[in-house]
Amino acid sequence: MSGPAQVPMMSPNGSVPPIYVPPGYAPQVIEDNGVRRVVVVPQAPEFHPGGHAVIHRPPHPPLPGFLPLPTMIPPPPRHMYSPVTGAGDMATQYIPQYHTSQVYGDVDTLPAHGRSNFRDERSSKTYERLQKKLKDRHGSQKDKLNSPPSSPQKCPSPTSEHNGLTKGQDAAGISTGSTKSKSLGKGKSSSQTDTEVEVGLNSVLIVFTVKSEDVSLCNFEGIGVAIQILNTSKAFYPSQEQLSQNRKLGEENKVTVNDLRPATDYHAKVQVECNCVKGSPSEAESFTTASCEPDTPNLPRITNRTKNSLTLQWKASCDNGSKIHSYLLEWDEGKGNGEFCQCYYGQQKQYRITKLSPAMGYTFRLAAKNDMGMSDFSEEVLYHTSGTAPTTPASPLLINAGVTWLSLQWTKPSGTPSDEGISYILEMEDENSGYGFKPKYDGDDLTYTVKNLRRSTKYKFRVIAYNSEGKSSPSETVEYITCPDKPGVPSKPTVKGKIHAQSFKIIWDPPKDNGGAAINTYFVEMSEGLNGPPQADGGSPVTCYGLEMFQTETNEHREVYQGSDVECTVGSLLPGRTYSFKLRAANKAGFGPYSEKCEITTAPGPPDQCKPPQVTCRSAACAQVSWEVPVSNGADVTEYRLEWGGVEGCMQISYCGPGLNCEVKGLLPATIYYCRVQAVNVAGAGPFSEVVACMTPASVPAVVTCLRGLSEDEVESPHYSPSTCLAISWEEPCDHGSEILGYSIDFGDKQPITVGKDLTYFIEGLQPDTTYRVRIQALNSLGAGPFSHTIKLKTKPLPPDPPRLECAAYSSQTLKLKWGEGTAKALADSIQYHLQMEDKNGRFVSLYRGPCHTYKVQRLSESTSYKFCIQACNEAGEGPLSQEYIFTTPKSVPAALKAPRIERINDHTCEITWEGLQPMKGDPVIYCLQVMVGKDSEFKQIYKGPDWSFRHTGLQLNCEYRFRACAIRQCQEPTGHQDLVGPYSTPVLFISQRTEPPASTNKDTVQTTRTQWSQSDQVCAAVILALFAIFSILIAVIIQYFVIK
Repeated sequence: MSGPAQVPMMSPNGSVPPIYVPPGYAPQVIEDNGVRRVVVVPQAPEFHPGGHAVIHRPPHPPLPGFLPLPTMIPPPPRHMYSPVTGAGDMATQYIPQYHTSQVYGDVDTLPAHGRSNFRDERSSKTYERLQKKLKDRHGSQKDKLNSPPSSPQKCPSPTSEHNGLTKGQDAAGISTGSTKSKSLGKGKSSSQTDTEVEVGLNSVLIVFTVKSEDVSLCNFEGIGVAIQILNTSKAFYPSQEQLSQNRKLGEENKVTVNDLRPATDYHAKVQVECNCVKGSPSEAESFTTASCEPDTPNLPRITNRTKNSLTLQWKASCDNGSKIHSYLLEWDEGKGNGEFCQCYYGQQKQYRITKLSPAMGYTFRLAAKNDMGMSDFSEEVLYHTSGTAPTTPASPLLINAGVTWLSLQWTKPSGTPSDEGISYILEMEDENSGYGFKPKYDGDDLTYTVKNLRRSTKYKFRVIAYNSEGKSSPSETVEYITCPDKPGVPSKPTVKGKIHAQSFKIIWDPPKDNGGAAINTYFVEMSEGLNGPPQADGGSPVTCYGLEMFQTETNEHREVYQGSDVECTVGSLLPGRTYSFKLRAANKAGFGPYSEKCEITTAPGPPDQCKPPQVTCRSAACAQVSWEVPVSNGADVTEYRLEWGGVEGCMQISYCGPGLNCEVKGLLPATIYYCRVQAVNVAGAGPFSEVVACMTPASVPAVVTCLRGLSEDEVESPHYSPSTCLAISWEEPCDHGSEILGYSIDFGDKQPITVGKDLTYFIEGLQPDTTYRVRIQALNSLGAGPFSHTIKLKTKPLPPDPPRLECAAYSSQTLKLKWGEGTAKALADSIQYHLQMEDKNGRFVSLYRGPCHTYKVQRLSESTSYKFCIQACNEAGEGPLSQEYIFTTPKSVPAALKAPRIERINDHTCEITWEGLQPMKGDPVIYCLQVMVGKDSEFKQIYKGPDWSFRHTGLQLNCEYRFRACAIRQCQEPTGHQDLVGPYSTPVLFISQRTEPPASTNKDTVQTTRTQWSQSDQVCAAVILALFAIFSILIAVIIQYFVIK
């Protein structure tokens, strides 16, 4: 047996029977899930100073660095026992499949990267079982120390030597075993020393054994161990206190290295140091920390804010070895109760929340997720939507006052969100100027110093807050007064009265300028001494003076005056400079020594010209201008004035203050601007710098203006339908330096439409009779510009369908047509009807256009077919034409005959005669004669035929007879014979009487007279009826004219 072996055994009482092993080997009992295994391993050889070299075997390759959560660990599988494959090799079935990272120490000592510690029942049992295994291994190592040494073995590979020592053996003869990296558990290495590596999420537990048999060469108290973790540039040195728990040689020493990154490859080496002598490091052991959920992401930041939407953006956090595949964004829906719900879940790193309330705060938090789980949520962040204009701010407060300046401070308006950007306008009123309030500051700061004021003068101030929604009302007006200045120089003192030996009286006038306040104190100074020529002239009168000037900064000197006068004026000096003067006198013997230096500082002057300012465009609407401090000429620069404008010769002051830079906002993209700067001190303003030109970068297009809808008259397209289309037009906006590529039209819930460079567009596929809100934005290569104002456009309803056309009445020359429901409507009806009829050429001509539902077609021909069609029209347009309707006029009936004439033949016979008619279009005409006798109610036919007369016999005496006649048209139709009966004539009364021969003449006269009277009564009745009709028409006309109108 040359390596570990596994012997399957069974014991009825659960005890381990004694096992006999060959010399140089030791049994080792391992219990796992109630099953005890006995592993036979070779015993470590004893150390001899001149003995054999320590044999090293290559370690097992590290297992994958995956460490599941305790809740994910399934019960360990039942181990299968396989025969030993070779000397020194242990089957991989002995390695437990899952181990948590809290095996070798307290659970709380290892960080969990945001995950909670699981101390449930299963993890506790696993911890106790692994601790028992460690104790069992400690016992097996003690047995190996007491067992006899094994015979030396040959190493399959040549050993490398370092300083004459074999690799793995230091100068003191102490060997360090090789480490073994295991991410799923721990096991024995194949070397003679037992060294283990337990890998966690962000830590590694290294267990190693230091062996030495020669205590005289090295005391264990002086042993130091260095553990070097590569890839992190970190070397860990355990202290003596960490090793003090395992004082005996051959026992395990445990070192935990923390603060490692998850999912990272590392290499560990162990090196022993004894009495300042370092041994060779062990072979590098590779291990990989396990992957875990991502780190907590940073706060999402806001990129765009409107009244009803917020756009958030975030950056990816460290994925800890597993790619982040989704983000979870939660919000409190503006309730502020600490309860969060999902707002967004997906792969994107930005999200736009819409349909929000104006001027309302919403709290958000973010978490990242990978295959290992979800990270912790980021800190909560509160963002507000844009709202109304700010409330009225409080009045500005005075911080400090000077002679020519006032420093003011104000606060944000109450109820303003902390993250909302608010700007302020500070206005000042000078009562002496009479111009009212003028703006002095416009910016985001809450403090400002107003300069260039007059001393001891009262000024009024107020502040206005504004944001993107508008301006607030001005605050209450406050008054502040500048401080008074020092008084001016009083007049030259003069002596008043007699000068006494020890006293004299002087007087002076007060200064013309009191500095803005009453003078309360005067100071009088007196100096003693002689001023003038030197007291000692050297025996010869002074004939000349020489004056030299020294410049303090350069230490250069030059003679500025030489002459006999005792005063001189030095010119061409620089303002605010200190000059030193020395004076010497000359006589015939020459120049004497110089006097002491006299330092004189010239009065300050305005600053020198500033260098050209530096302009940096931060965006298309904002530029940063900076400048350098010029030579101040004896007085500090108090302020700088920046002039800015779009025309070089017409610039205005945009900044006035002590700073060396300012930010100019509200600029137009792709526009050239000019600027220059000027420095000011107490002596005045210096010259302006050279003019600097800059151009702002291009930006998205400007807002589209003049968006309007087109009427039907303005549209010339034949495919335009006002019911399903909307025509709009607009004016081209400013492109801001980048050519406009197209436009995006938004007209409701549908996806916006992108069109080309045209300035008109037909929106098709719309719903009839629907209102749409239309807005448009321009597009260029830099993005989309802001939306234009919204206009409301409404599509017209669909044109009505044509009604059904019917023939209500007809005659031989007229057709009365009817359509629609009900009777004719008023003219104000929105639906109009257009009736058309086909003419002789086959074209349809218009007959009627109006709101009525009936129409009578006249002047038609009899027995003729006519084609009609109709269409309905409303404000949406003309509807489709109906189908063609064919109506045929009937044949005309004969006209009414005149009253027949009756001629008496005898007492019982009379002859009736009537007028005759011509044949009608080839159809013959016959006649029908009817008679009504006495008081009968009905006429009876007595004749029907083609004759124009009929002799009626069988008359009764003294009886009334009424005769009438009509014409009948006999039509020859293809379907058969048809008679068309015309109207009957007026009945004629006839009374039969007996005739007497003598008096026959008188009786005939009576009969004729009666007949004439009968006809005259009918004519009279007709006249009366006509007069009544005329009278009724006249009354109706009078009522229409005088009453209705």
